[in-house]
Amino acid sequence: MNKRKIVYIVSDSVGETAELMVKAVLTQFSGEDIEIQNTSYVEDEGNIDNIIAEARCNQAIIAYTIVIPPLKQYLDQKAQEEGIVAIDLMTPLMSAFSQTFNKKPNLQPRLTRKLDDNYFRRVEAVEFAVKYDDGQDFRGIKRADLVLIGVSRTSKTPLSMYLAHKSLKVANIPLVPEVTPPDELFTIPKNKCIGLVITPDKLNEIRKERLKNLGLASQANYANVDRILEELDYAEKIMKRIGCPIVNVSGKAVEETAEVILSMLKKDKMKGYV
Repeated sequence: MNKRKIVYIVSDSVGETAELMVKAVLTQFSGEDIEIQNTSYVEDEGNIDNIIAEARCNQAIIAYTIVIPPLKQYLDQKAQEEGIVAIDLMTPLMSAFSQTFNKKPNLQPRLTRKLDDNYFRRVEAVEFAVKYDDGQDFRGIKRADLVLIGVSRTSKTPLSMYLAHKSLKVANIPLVPEVTPPDELFTIPKNKCIGLVITPDKLNEIRKERLKNLGLASQANYANVDRILEELDYAEKIMKRIGCPIVNVSGKAVEETAEVILSMLKKDKMKGYV
């Protein structure tokens, strides 16, 4: 009876990359009974000594993704002394990148996990922006990193989505004279709320275009100048009552407004407000 073959996966991070690569190779050796043993978060020479001892006893292969230079060198040295095949899965590709792009690698473990965490934070922020868009649920106000307020057509929704891709959880609340704003707006820190304003003529232009796209008459109350002035006056009073920063979005692209807001948040963070 043939002894079961073992491949040891060794990593100073989770070891997912090495495991995927080893499994891809194993598909080319059908019929072989090969066991994969994963040792993650290797941090010192003692860990490597244990793996080397097991690999020697089992006549195994070691496949590793270790980027910390002293640990990599130690593993290579011990494997060579014991006659064990140890395959470095990352260095050849990193060297090619370094030579081609003339840039040195960070040589820090667990960076993939950090990238994954950033990705999932963005996904969570986008889902948050969708759930708490346009005042759908006022409970989002206290949970948000930022709350945008303003009259209709001041880019609240596109701004919320753009900032969500910067990993910010953003809720937005429309301000309408006939609707009392939620109490939560007046209880959150004022620097976590941003008021969006726009000039009456620009808002009139935007709303007329919106009505045109919907196939409605441009004379509708939605684009009426007096109605617009009433809404803007009401919104300004609410913003002053809250005491929040105000950003004028007139003639600005979403990206421009977002950068203004991000700059404000950065200054607040430096001052210790957030």
